Amino acid sequence: MSRIAIKICGLSTPETLDAAIGAGADHVGFVHFAKSPRHVDADRMAQLGARVPGHVRKVAVVVNPEEAVIDLLMRAVAPDAFQFHGNEAPERLAAIRARYPRVHLWKAVPVKTRADIDASNLHRGVADLLLFDAKTPDHADLPGGMGLRFDWKLLDGHDQRGAWGLSGGLDAANVADAIRITRTPLVDVSSGVERAPGVKDVDKIAAFCQAVRAF
Repeated sequence: MSRIAIKICGLSTPETLDAAIGAGADHVGFVHFAKSPRHVDADRMAQLGARVPGHVRKVAVVVNPEEAVIDLLMRAVAPDAFQFHGNEAPERLAAIRARYPRVHLWKAVPVKTRADIDASNLHRGVADLLLFDAKTPDHADLPGGMGLRFDWKLLDGHDQRGAWGLSGGLDAANVADAIRITRTPLVDVSSGVERAPGVKDVDKIAAFCQAVRAF
């Protein structure tokens, strides 16, 4: 199996960002969503983004963003990718791609049943990467980052020809099992490397990355 890519998401301080980069993260995620405890505004994201070396990709996580938000983050941060965590339709992503053809587009797919995975095919071809995440409760304020996981065996037999990754409830203790079961090429963690909601822990970041690299 080839090298597993790592994304540490929801970073908000220089210390934890540096810890993620130092531990070998391939992608670092910054959340721009006011309801999230991990929210960072455009100015803060720009300051953090300036610390990211060229070999690490910056991912801006957004939820049903208006056009003005995309434009603002492109000017302030110039992320390598946008990760869409709302109910954005394929047509919405296609419109953003037409406006910014060089930025990568990731689409989070909330999963509870196999039907959710099958429905992700609607975004295949317009999204550069599909990120399978646990579906949150219907009336939750957050679309992700709640430490929930879905049944990884639901990914058995899904079409793996496109780029994809696994998120939701991962931590240093279970990530090896998650990789073994799903054969995912990318793992994405947020709450699993925190000591409190929105408060990353540098030791947990290091342990998570070590667990992935040891697989």
